[in-house]
Amino acid sequence: MTLHNTKGIVLRTVKYGETSVIVTIFTELFGIQSYIVNGVRSSSKKGSGKANLFQPGAILDLVAYHNELHHLQRLREFRWSYLYQNIFFDVVKNSVALFMVELLSKTLKQPESNPELFYFAEDAFTHLDKAEEQVLGNFALYFSLHLASFFGFRFTDKYTDETPYLDLQEGEFVHEHPVHPNFLQYPYSYITSQLLKVMQPHELTQIKLNQDTRRILLHAYQIYYALHVQDFGVMKTLPVLQEVLG
Repeated sequence: MTLHNTKGIVLRTVKYGETSVIVTIFTELFGIQSYIVNGVRSSSKKGSGKANLFQPGAILDLVAYHNELHHLQRLREFRWSYLYQNIFFDVVKNSVALFMVELLSKTLKQPESNPELFYFAEDAFTHLDKAEEQVLGNFALYFSLHLASFFGFRFTDKYTDETPYLDLQEGEFVHEHPVHPNFLQYPYSYITSQLLKVMQPHELTQIKLNQDTRRILLHAYQIYYALHVQDFGVMKTLPVLQEVLG
């Protein structure tokens, strides 16, 4: 087994034995991987506080053993790569972060390298940590729409007055009312087009949405993912996020 330096975003942590954890991490070099980490839950000086590094959404620097024949890898070293100032303590930011973590967990199926996706996710989490209040309400919408492009089913942004329907099955704006129920019409199709044009999170301040509109859009985007990702299911974090966003 060879050693590698890589960044990683923690997606899930499960207790294992008396003092250990099994951690699912989206890594820069190897995509989604599972690691067994011994001793981090012990009360000893060596283990004290180390389990805190494996909170969902944490961005870590890792020195990892890697063997492609093994389902479960091991970590030699781990430390904060980016230390959040707000995400773990702010209820709204934490709810958005957990939504993003779940969306990544549901879409990352195979342990294959995808550095562009990793950098997008890393950038999104760090922007979320610093985001102003006006940005937070739309952040989950922004992340959902742009994440899809890395899996090959991003909406084609060709909204016009002649193509006012957004077909969630086809992933494109169309001129005729679809015969199936999975579509958005004006104003929600137009708002989606505006969100697709946002390239940096701070631009989200320019899009003013109310609670009901966000709820409708988040529900529609969940349907969109379920139509395009096998065994996607439903987002457990979505009701919590909608409640927190008010």
